[in-house]
Amino acid sequence: MDRNGVRAADASRSRPQAIALMRISVTHSTVYRYASPVYLEPHTIRLRPRDDGAQRLSSFAMEISPLPVGQAECLDQDGNVVVEAWFEGLISELTVRTMFTAETLRANPFAFLVRRGMAELPPQYSASVYAELSPYSLDAGIGEPVRQLAAAAAAEAGSRTVDFLSALNQKVYRSLQYVTRDLGPPHPPEETLAEGQGSCRDFAMVFVAACRAVGLAARFVSGYNCCPEHPHQSDMHAWAEVYIEGGGWRAYDPSAGLAVSTSHVAVAAAAAPALAAPIVGAYRGAAPAKMEFAISVLGS
Repeated sequence: MDRNGVRAADASRSRPQAIALMRISVTHSTVYRYASPVYLEPHTIRLRPRDDGAQRLSSFAMEISPLPVGQAECLDQDGNVVVEAWFEGLISELTVRTMFTAETLRANPFAFLVRRGMAELPPQYSASVYAELSPYSLDAGIGEPVRQLAAAAAAEAGSRTVDFLSALNQKVYRSLQYVTRDLGPPHPPEETLAEGQGSCRDFAMVFVAACRAVGLAARFVSGYNCCPEHPHQSDMHAWAEVYIEGGGWRAYDPSAGLAVSTSHVAVAAAAAPALAAPIVGAYRGAAPAKMEFAISVLGS
């Protein structure tokens, strides 16, 4: 700890990298087909990656078919870049296709300093950010199994915040079996723990809930993960971010048991998973709908 009461998160931290460490290119196509023509309500599309200190967006393009009669790019309640698109007339198929290249920059996910009050659990956020973090800190409704998981990780870490996050990440990773589940929202964390298995979004919400149980602000993240073993992904990926004063939002992927470094590209983050969903919209008409998607993720 230095004279200002600031503690290094990791003694082996390196200087921030100014150059790209990995280039990740993604093509993502989503098609909604309707059994008979329907009228589309306005749609919210969150598929443009963030551009921040951890990643740099080199190029981005989006195609929507049929062409909307109007669209607006804006920031949503969590600061995610979204496109609001609206349509007219009857359609039988909607296609949204995005293509981008992003450069990841964060080689060492522990290269930050922990501010005074954050080194030990429970954390003491400064008054200037405490109110702003309240949507990400709500622990109402968190069940006893999640609280026990958080308490075990805290005990193993000696209540040190950064060590707790690593311990929790490993506990979730080792205690749950990964399964693929393409559709549907995350299961409640208690259900995931009881079943002993889940998708990446289920793992993420267990991690988020356990962080909130000890007073840490945490949120759900959707994006892409570039795996050399599986260069052509079949789905988007989900993980978690925790707010640490001195380091900002720091990402952890409990489905891999790792702190996020250069293989992930974040698209959207929110206190609730539904607020980070890639495409949200409704339609008028009695026709059933079918969704198909294809995703390619390549890294270099």
